[in-house]
Amino acid sequence: MALYILLAATAGLATARDITFPSLSGIQEQPLGQQHSTNFGSDYDISDSPFAGLSTFANLPYVHCLSSRPDSDIPAYDIAIVGAPFDTGVTARPGARYGPGGIRAGSRRISSQFSYSVYTGRNYFTEWAKVVDCGDAPLTFLDNTVALKQLDKTHRVISSRSSANGSAFPVPRIITLGGDHTTTLPALRSTFAHFGPVSVIHFDSHLDTWDPSVLGGGLSHYAGVNHGTFLHIAHEEGLVLNSSWHAGIRGPVSNPKYDLQHDKACGFQIVTARDLDRMGMQGVIERLRRGVKGTKVYISVDIDVLDPAFAPATGTAEPGGWTTRELLTILDGLGGVAVVGADVVEVAPIYDNPGETTTLAAAEVVHSLVGLMVDTPVKGKVTS
Repeated sequence: MALYILLAATAGLATARDITFPSLSGIQEQPLGQQHSTNFGSDYDISDSPFAGLSTFANLPYVHCLSSRPDSDIPAYDIAIVGAPFDTGVTARPGARYGPGGIRAGSRRISSQFSYSVYTGRNYFTEWAKVVDCGDAPLTFLDNTVALKQLDKTHRVISSRSSANGSAFPVPRIITLGGDHTTTLPALRSTFAHFGPVSVIHFDSHLDTWDPSVLGGGLSHYAGVNHGTFLHIAHEEGLVLNSSWHAGIRGPVSNPKYDLQHDKACGFQIVTARDLDRMGMQGVIERLRRGVKGTKVYISVDIDVLDPAFAPATGTAEPGGWTTRELLTILDGLGGVAVVGADVVEVAPIYDNPGETTTLAAAEVVHSLVGLMVDTPVKGKVTS
């Protein structure tokens, strides 16, 4: 009897509490962090949802930077994100032509209104620079020579537009979403036109300075231009300074004596992946900063600098790499360096896992590169 009375009393308590729901549930009115309205009438604003419309990097505004219209008809920008959907220069797994879309998908969690860093307190999207997404370069996948010429022109057009802060810093800077690593060559040509030769900080597990007659087999000029020779070609063209650095190297070489000597002749010094164990992240940061001091810098990040545990979706994965946190810490440690161009390449989303491990990492790396550019404005030479 006592148990029956207790159960009855408990049941009464359960039904005594009224459960009410808001008049509109399941819809986020505006991106997280923006002001919210309580007016759900006919003027309810649904124009600014973070998951509505086409995907841009970090939900940034899209600008048709390649339009043939006059500059006055195109919104000005200081930093341009552009995709390079190209992967016919790979020597291993293809798929990086889908990298730009994958990186943009990985950036959906980022927005300019909600990007204050817990480490620095800064939101680089809301400071002086206008950052936009220019979409993808229109590249053919049937002819490498034509595609790279198309990418050359894409960079020339985007970097020749008037910047939003034209009087102080007239040349917009570009962050390229790759694409295989061959796409860095047109980007270096573009930065050379506006800023002169640069020190390259090349985050990668491979050297990428192989002679085209070695990697390409001497079959043709066409075959010799690929994702493992672009830095050799950039050196030949005088685009890079002898104060350039590789960071995170661990991939094999074909001839240890020749390859390393040739790499040094191309202007590069090496921080290996395991140097991080000995030097620590601060040691790596200090070495890179000293190495490029006083020069303008181009940062190229092959996502395979990360261990496959953190970035499985890439063409030539090498075990024993850095963690995502280590790479982001090293990049943040380069604040104050005059970064005039950058890229994140070799992201091949087809090899990623359902958690989007690689594309999330790549998107955050791009976010860090935006921060470096905003942190240190650079005045370049305007060219037509």
